[in-house]
Amino acid sequence: MKPTLLVLAAGLGSRYGGLKQMDPLGPNGESIIDYSVYDAVQAGFGKVVFVLREEIVDDFYELFANRYKKFITVDHVVQRLSDIPSGVSVNPERVKPWGTGHAVLSAESILAEPFAVINGDDYYGKDAFTVMAAFLSQLNPADVKSQSMVGYGISNTLSENGAVSRGVCAVDENRVLTGVVERTHIERKGNGIVFLDENSIEVDLTGNEIVSMNFWGFTPAVLPWFKDLFKEFLKQKGNELKSEFYIPYAVNLLIESKTIEVKVLESNAQWFGVTYQADRPHVQERIRAMYLEGTYPENLW
Repeated sequence: MKPTLLVLAAGLGSRYGGLKQMDPLGPNGESIIDYSVYDAVQAGFGKVVFVLREEIVDDFYELFANRYKKFITVDHVVQRLSDIPSGVSVNPERVKPWGTGHAVLSAESILAEPFAVINGDDYYGKDAFTVMAAFLSQLNPADVKSQSMVGYGISNTLSENGAVSRGVCAVDENRVLTGVVERTHIERKGNGIVFLDENSIEVDLTGNEIVSMNFWGFTPAVLPWFKDLFKEFLKQKGNELKSEFYIPYAVNLLIESKTIEVKVLESNAQWFGVTYQADRPHVQERIRAMYLEGTYPENLW
């Protein structure tokens, strides 16, 4: 069974100042999504599903998704604020969807095979797709226990242009994830790396931490558990205007309850991405270097 790639591309890109999922960064106008889909096809994924906002669906297909159809099955879902479990009430003034965990649940009806989840604006590297496809391809879709993620060293995932959010991971000697905490303000300071805790106090990091860049591998069997946790989340935080149901939040709770085991997959891939507009030239240079090295053909599609 070929795995599916689920691409989260509904984000507003508020820090970046635009819809960065569609930003042309490659030498022929390629976006980061183009490279992710290309790498997924090469790694053996059989389908790609995009999570989009309603207002960008037509543009997205015209600019991107239609070009992939010769190489991989393409589908999409729309992440809607109103898609919530019955029996909960939320703040009627809220305008923002409920985060990455909610985005995954938006695709539940069309996820029948093991699937990987990525952000649409992050470059993950060819080897990351290869090791994830190999892991997912040997799973039973009904297996709720065996889940996975690709981990990256935190020092290689920061922006020189401002703070970032990362899921900071604890990993045991068998490369099994024992916990993940979403830190929403991580940045370099002097020669070190710090994050702000819940009281806005700076806490030092070693720089050797493994972080989640939202490259997860799941079986469909985990989705009912996500849905139950989302319902409880809304009961507690549904009246907040900016609360978000993050994937790491759900994963952490399922690890604590011993419902799942998350294998942290080893990869030599290098991550990069565009959090701020000022990151753009660096990303373009990284992509150009990969073309010169022969990592990608002159024309992807």
